[in-house]
Amino acid sequence: MNQSGEKEEQILIRITGQDRPGLTASVMGILAKYGAQVLDIGQADIHATLSLGVLIRLDEMHSGQVMKELLFKTTELGVNIGFSPITDEEYENWVNHQGKNRYILTMIGRSLSAQQIEATTKIIAQQGLNIDSILRLSGRMSIKEPQRNVRACIEFSLRGNPADRATMQKELMNMSQEMAVDFSFQHDDMYRRMRRLICFDMDSTLIQTECIDELAKRAGVGDKVSEITARAMRGEIDFKESFKERVALLKGLDASVMKDIAEHMPITEGTDRLMSVLKTCGYKIAILSGGFTYFGEYLQKKFGVDYVYANELEIDENGKLTGNYLGDIVDGHRKAELLKLIAQVEKVNLAQTIAVGDGVNDLPMISEAGLGIAFHAKPRVVANAQQSINTMGIDGILYFLGFKDSYLGEQGKL
Repeated sequence: MNQSGEKEEQILIRITGQDRPGLTASVMGILAKYGAQVLDIGQADIHATLSLGVLIRLDEMHSGQVMKELLFKTTELGVNIGFSPITDEEYENWVNHQGKNRYILTMIGRSLSAQQIEATTKIIAQQGLNIDSILRLSGRMSIKEPQRNVRACIEFSLRGNPADRATMQKELMNMSQEMAVDFSFQHDDMYRRMRRLICFDMDSTLIQTECIDELAKRAGVGDKVSEITARAMRGEIDFKESFKERVALLKGLDASVMKDIAEHMPITEGTDRLMSVLKTCGYKIAILSGGFTYFGEYLQKKFGVDYVYANELEIDENGKLTGNYLGDIVDGHRKAELLKLIAQVEKVNLAQTIAVGDGVNDLPMISEAGLGIAFHAKPRVVANAQQSINTMGIDGILYFLGFKDSYLGEQGKL
């Protein structure tokens, strides 16, 4: 009952039809006239078709009049309306359900099909999770010019607790490989909405090459070094030992070739867009690389990166590589340490950090970060990461952070 002693009830109002300016205002005007309390409201538009739901509570004396006026108004506006009574018990059960854990499942690909979405929602249902909402983050594709938008992303807001999160993660990763779609499954807490530090591997992540392989080609030992690099990235041999072995093979190479290599490094698809958005939004950006400082600093200047930690090649007085290096090797363990150190310096909680990489030596920092992402990664990395991107450019990370294309515009700027 309300303060006047009048009995109250809950009514769920559902309105569908062609959207038009002022429709929601007209509905709210009628509800306001009778002092209705809005307990819940949600609205979605698909191809200019409105779906509006409003759960209200008002005294029974006025409920009939409210429904009558709403019916007349929606008929006048050319939309459909329906009413459902909600008992106090039903409402309380629903409210108590809201206290359950919430998760965000992000699904991305070059395009998304009904088959992919069906498979995804089956996994969600099997885990006992309820879908509260589905939101499209990517821009709408053009049928006449499909090349204009080659990204598709939808975000599921889920409620409940997965029956077996490890199994769910494994099924999503398997589906990712089988159906060319990528996923991120994150707890929907304040940290997800407040990421502040992102750490990137460099070679085969921000750039589409391994710089040591490029140096080796100039030194005439390309095949030898490439074979060692591949084995190290797959985790078949110790990174530090492989690093020493490869650097030794570069002895005598003129250091001046590094400038030409840097200027012609193939930048990974989406890097410019990603970096522009991250800098605009105030993220701190770090490159933590098992590659070389020279190339990391080149990218630092190009993209405004805040931190670069990589390996320093020793150069003799004649400008030649000595086959040695300076300082400690930046391996997987060191990358994880650096991520924690930078987070501490920037006063950022580890849950607010992101790590992105492709090789086995990136796994420690991927595991340490609040959001670890395997990007076009080796099988062992994908198998051990919670999130992966294999179907598109590195700017797909923006969807995992909840950005919508409509916020970013054509050039990826806010």
